[in-house]
Parts: sequence; structure tokens; C-alpha cells
Amino acid sequence: MQTPAFLQGDSLKRFLQGALAGAVLTGVIGFAWGGWTLASTARQMADDRANVAVAEALSPICVDKFQHSADVVVNLAALKKADTWSQGDFIEKGGWATMPGSTTADLAVARACAKALDIIK
Repeated sequence: MQTPAFLQGDSLKRFLQGALAGAVLTGVIGFAWGGWTLASTARQMADDRANVAVAEALSPICVDKFQHSADVVVNLAALKKADTWSQGDFIEKGGWATMPGSTTADLAVARACAKALDIIK
């Protein structure tokens, strides 16, 4: 059995170059615009979303602790005066983002709490 003409000589070289170029182009298009991701990237994205979901789920506890604190009116005024980027720090330092059973405050919960308190007003 004889090999086809396009797989012989210079044609074989052009065929392999085209196949390689097509494979590279498919990879570039797939990762850049096709939504393909590496497993490590997908895992990191899932972890980030899970952390945000947990923080948002725990924020009502923080809001409740904040609203039942002794100086709630003064603290709310101070929170509103604080810059948006530092409101989470304010909540964290106040201790309202320390969840039951924990000894340290969670900054992600504090930020979600500050966001919720800004909405509640």
C-alpha cells in the first residue's frame, strides 16, 4: 500500500506545520476567548466564591451583634464617616465580626457586615 501524495516529501512538511499551527491557534482561542481554564484556576475561583458565600452567610450574626451593642448610634455614625475601604477594619476592630466559638475576627465577614449595615441604615 502506498502513502497518499499529500503525506510525501514537501507536502508532509506543510501538512505537519498546518496541524501544529491549528493546534496552537485552537489553544490560544480556547483559553483567551473560549472560556477554557486550568483546573487550578477553576479550583481557585470556586474557593473564592465559597469564601464570599460563607462571609455573606455569617454577616447577619455580625449585624445583630452590632445592632445590639451599647453605643449602636455612635458606632453607626462612626461607620458611616469611615472610608468605604476601611469600614471592614472598623467592624473587625469593634469585635462584631468575631463569630461564636472563634477568638479572632474575620475580615471577610466584617466587610460583608459593613456592606449589610450600609444597606440597612
